[in-house]
Amino acid sequence: MSSPSIDIELDSLQNAVSMALEYAKSLGTSGAEVAISKQQGLSVSTRMKEVETVEFNKDGALGITLFRDGCKGSSSTSDLSPEAIKQAVKAADGIARFTSADPYNGLADEALMATSFPELDLYHPEDISPEELARISILAEEAALNTDPRVQTSDGASANAHTSIKVYGNSHGFLHGSCSSRYSLSCVAIGEIDGGMQRDYDYTVARKYSELLAPDLIGTKAAEKTAGRLGARKIATTELPILFSPEIATGLMGHLVGAISGGSIYRKSSFLLDAVGKQVFPDWFNIDEQPHLVGALASSAYDSEGVATQERKIIDNGHLATYLLTSYSAKKLGLTNTGHAGGIYNWTLSSTGQTFDQLVKEMGTGLIITEVMGQGVNGVTGDYSRGAAGFYVENGVILYPVEEITIAGNLKDMYRNIVAVASDRDLRSSIRTGGILMDKMKIAGS
Repeated sequence: MSSPSIDIELDSLQNAVSMALEYAKSLGTSGAEVAISKQQGLSVSTRMKEVETVEFNKDGALGITLFRDGCKGSSSTSDLSPEAIKQAVKAADGIARFTSADPYNGLADEALMATSFPELDLYHPEDISPEELARISILAEEAALNTDPRVQTSDGASANAHTSIKVYGNSHGFLHGSCSSRYSLSCVAIGEIDGGMQRDYDYTVARKYSELLAPDLIGTKAAEKTAGRLGARKIATTELPILFSPEIATGLMGHLVGAISGGSIYRKSSFLLDAVGKQVFPDWFNIDEQPHLVGALASSAYDSEGVATQERKIIDNGHLATYLLTSYSAKKLGLTNTGHAGGIYNWTLSSTGQTFDQLVKEMGTGLIITEVMGQGVNGVTGDYSRGAAGFYVENGVILYPVEEITIAGNLKDMYRNIVAVASDRDLRSSIRTGGILMDKMKIAGS
């Protein structure tokens, strides 16, 4: 979807990128890349059904990186006038002349540049007023405060509407721009019983404003999650199966992203060194990357270096199929660039077919983990130790909430010992997964 005004702005930004590239070429550089991003957004936060803040932002900048025989220089400017762009190019060139050469610096290979640009349906602009965002925030809070008598306080709600325009070009002749939109609503509820307090939240996010979940659903869910945590207790130190909720399972897979990123591999700071082709997960486990899903939150036709994205297996029947490589890390490792400059694209985990509720029953006795805390993950060794909260389950039935525990293991063992992945996936991030049931983990409690 586009409009005449957006098309005009895209043309203007592409002209600015072309100007910068032409000027860089006239200076005799061996290569250059230029990116412009412009964002516009409106955010409204409320607390206890009163508007607390209204924020409007509109910013953008042009960034240029150029190369001189392995030497690299970068600069940026928010002024897109021809003279300011020339000054930014000169500044980058001046830096390049005084930096040390690195043989792995440079643009991504020309043959890898994207040449087709599928319609991904990422841009749905809406003229949304602060009053409208305040309205849905307050509706979410009202629902939260009317759900359970033990939940009488809101820690706030926030509604956001953002659009962005990005243009990227390089001296291979690649030049392309795209637009995207993102809307979100969140609500945090606070509950109290017998002097003990708990908080929890829920949120919704979408490319289209009309596809956000209803405010009352978000508020109600936040309050229900909060109420469910009231009366939490510790448990004795033990070993039990663990069922990670979808939100926490997403983070668990996020550690995989870091471990197989090219930078971690060439620095030898990953617990998955030399793991391509080796079994890392159970035989039935797969992760498919799908960068061209229409309307998804992490879809893109190319990465931040212009390299075409493509569907690929990340985990293939339990085996690691690839590292995630940018042009620099690929050259450093002597491997092929995989188009992952800037992130990952819609990882979808395979499922064993059960819903989350069915996995609770299948687990029998164990813990559902709904929150983790702290930074106790060692990316070099894979050691995992984090504070956690959730629910104790016995005979497939949730008995009571649990807090102030620590769960521990090693990611290598944890990944291999995944028992099941639920079919009801959380689609609110770049990693699309249901809950993950893990074989026994160590639990430190009272």
